[in-house]
Formats: sequence, C-alpha cells, structure tokens
Amino acid sequence: MGFSEEFELLLRACYPLIYVPTLEEERLEKAIADCAKQMGNRSVYVWDFVDGYHDNPNNEGVGKRNPLQALEYLEKLPTNAGGIFIFRDFQRFLEDVSISRKLRNLARSLKAQPKNIILISPTVQIPQDLTEVLTVVDFPLPTATEIKSEIQRLILSTGQSLSDKLTDELVRAAQGLSLERIRRVLSRCLASHGKIEPEDVELILEEKRQSIRQTQILDYYPATEQITDIGGLDNLKDWLLRRGGAFTERARAYGLPHPRGLLLVGIQGTGKSLTAKAISHHWHLPLLRLDVGRLFGGLVGESESRTRQMINLAEALSPCVLWIDEIDKAFAGVDGRGDGGTTSRVFGTFINWLAEKQSSVFVVATANNIQALPPEMLRKGRFDEIFFVGLPNQEEREAIFTVHLSRLRPHNLKNYDIKRLAYETPDFSGAEIEQTIVEAMHIGFSQNRDFTIDDILEAASQMIPLARTAQEQIEFLQNWANSGKARLASRDGRFNDRIQRQFN
Repeated sequence: MGFSEEFELLLRACYPLIYVPTLEEERLEKAIADCAKQMGNRSVYVWDFVDGYHDNPNNEGVGKRNPLQALEYLEKLPTNAGGIFIFRDFQRFLEDVSISRKLRNLARSLKAQPKNIILISPTVQIPQDLTEVLTVVDFPLPTATEIKSEIQRLILSTGQSLSDKLTDELVRAAQGLSLERIRRVLSRCLASHGKIEPEDVELILEEKRQSIRQTQILDYYPATEQITDIGGLDNLKDWLLRRGGAFTERARAYGLPHPRGLLLVGIQGTGKSLTAKAISHHWHLPLLRLDVGRLFGGLVGESESRTRQMINLAEALSPCVLWIDEIDKAFAGVDGRGDGGTTSRVFGTFINWLAEKQSSVFVVATANNIQALPPEMLRKGRFDEIFFVGLPNQEEREAIFTVHLSRLRPHNLKNYDIKRLAYETPDFSGAEIEQTIVEAMHIGFSQNRDFTIDDILEAASQMIPLARTAQEQIEFLQNWANSGKARLASRDGRFNDRIQRQFN
C-alpha cells in the first residue's frame, strides 16, 4: 500500500492525530492536498510557529507564535466541518504539558468529527504520554515514476528533448534524492550549459553522495574492486556470478525474485569485506555501507527513527548493495542490554525487514564471531545463503599472492616463486599475505632496490598470524561450518592446511 492509499484510509477511519516524519514538507503537503480533493475537497489548514495559520483568509495569522491557540482553533469550528490541519515542526512543542494534554483531549473529541491533525517533523520525537494517540506514517522518497515525471516537466520547460536512454539514466541516478534536491541539481546543470547532457549524470550522483553523507547513517562507497581481485573462494564467486543478471527486468519476467543477500561468516582478514565491494562493482550497483552503531541515538524513539530512515533510503536507492560490516559486534547480546529495549527494537525492525523486504536491496553482512549473533539472524529467509570464509589453503594462497604481485609487479611476476611463497605461509589469511608483501616492499625500498622473494619470506617469518593467536576461536568456526550450518566458500571444501591435518 502506497502513502496516498494508507493516508486516505486513516483519514476515512477518523484517525485524529497522524505524525509524518519527513524533510519534504512541500511534496508531502501537495500529497495531502491531493488526498483532500479525492475525499470531496476537504479543507486543508496549514500552521507554523512564525506565521500561524495561512493560505486561508478566514484564519490568517491565528495561533502566530502560539501553538496552544492553534490547537484551540479546531474547537471553534463546527463539529461537522471537515478539515485537515497540518502543523509544521510541531515536535518541538510536544514536551509542553499544556500541548500534550490538549492533543490528548483533541484525540478524544475528534474521533467523531471529520477533522484530522497532521504533525510534520524531520524526525520522530514522540513523548511517552503521546505514543497511544499518535499514529506514525512513513512518507517514502519519490518513486522512479515521480522522478521521471519531474525530470520531464523540467526538461519540457526548456524546450529540450531527451532520449529515453538518457532519461532512464537520470532517473536511476536520482533515485534516493528528494524532489527538491533533484530540481536543484538539474537547475545547476541548466544554468551551467543551458541543457541536460549525459555528463550531468555524474553531478546527480555526487548530489546523491552528499545527501547520503548528510544522513550520517549510510556511507556511499565508490567500489572499484573486481571479482578477479579475490583470491580463491571459488564456490562463493560461482554463486555470485550465477546471480549477476538477477536484478534485470528479464529476471522478473522469468519469475525470479530479487536476491535477498548474503551472510559471510569467518576469520578476520579472509576477504569478506573485499567480497562486498566486488559484488557491487561486478553487478554495477551502488554500494552503501551501514555502521549499525550510527543507528543508536540518545533521544527516545531516535534509534527506531534512524532505522526506518536507513531502510527507506536503501530501498529508495535500490537496486543497490547494502554492506553491513561486523554485524556480530552490533547485535551481540541483544537480549541482555540495559538500554530499555532499544537494541531489541532496532534488531527486531531490522530482521523483520530482512525477512519481508520486496525491494532489490542486496544485503551483504559480515561476521567474525558466530557465537555473538542472535539465532534469529541465522534463520532461513533472512539471507539467501550463509557462507563460511576460512583461512586459504595452499592453492588459494597461490591465487592471493598472484593477485597482489600482479598488481604491484606485473612485469616481474616471473621473478617470484608463487608456489614456494604459498607453501611457506600455511597459517596466513589474505590480509596477512598482503601485509607481508607490503613489509617486503619496505625492506627493498629502504635499501634502494626492488623487493625479492627472500624479502617476502623474511617478512613472513617475523609475522605471527591470527591462526596461532586465536586458534581456539578459529577451530570453533571451522567445526561450526563443517557441521553443515553454512556453505564453504572454497571450492574443495578444505580448511587451512595445518588445521585440516588435525581433523584427519
């Protein structure tokens, strides 16, 4: 059900107090006005603290700088007079005892009248004593259809015509932006060179990055990593390659649902984060990174509001990849936290969205400690698949050394005995292999020469890998994966060579 249908239903059901969190006042007020017309031209009243009521000569200036008087005005109207009363920024006054009491009184009296109070606010800030009388309705960002209509309207005013391909690119780039931001960036393009050009798509994308940064919840990552940058993990790569076209209209026509996401569990430094970036690049989808810690705020209801904002933004930007790094740390011990249940509510909202979402948001969550994850996270239906990413075996270490040395010394790759390097680093993760090469480069650079295989082996001999310092944790993870609770990311299913020998 879209916003207009839900909002009109609430009006017809005589919901007296409706709270709509949004930054798009103008667009929301237009949507409310359209609903009012659909219901037989019900009158719309608009109030703000500076000007009082306006847009209606009969009450011009009433309630100016006086929110209580603005509410009392409703009682002066005939009980059978229909009206939708919009109050801007009213969340600032909800803690006032007189305002709170008046709203609760109105919630009783307006149930039998064709009047509705709409509170518009940038965020959800509802005091405890008003939670039972206020109904929160989310106002989503503009859809692709709305964006296309707005772009065509602006272009028509300039006399320019755009190809269908460029129009679709502009719409796709603008998804996730408010209509006001879209108008602003397109006006900037027109002011710059008098027309819209293909190069302007990048300006819209930069506006999108700026918009996402301002939320302080999601980060927009420019992913340049490729699938070929991942050494080993052939099972995982095959799984991803098979789903490369699953976001297309052809896949919908075939009957395929949107891919839901992946949970990558494993040892630190084995390429889980790299995989998230490579998925985004290979599928040509924007990569959004969520730091779950940013969802939690100090005000009542703020954490839940940020969670809904994150979900709305991710869905507005779909199709996209949502990368959640180290999700185990964010929701560890979710039932035992002494925060009044905030973490549990945020977690509940998040996993329900994972299970119910219909949008093309592909979630890639990574975790190092499977014991810290709530059992609900591992239930089927949250993710398409759970993969275990273990320490690389010798063949995979050869691939990892090849990837890094091909990037750093493509013309001298033959000077490095890859097989020997892989054999001499049995407990090393991908990140540790990379750091070993970096250390070897420092050795060579300090002596004004190129680094050699001996430098790499020397650096490796001085490094203590995580497999030795956290052996019990790693063996637990590998036993957990080997019990059939996750698919193995490596094709041959082998674990790290030394630990595998212990199992045999």
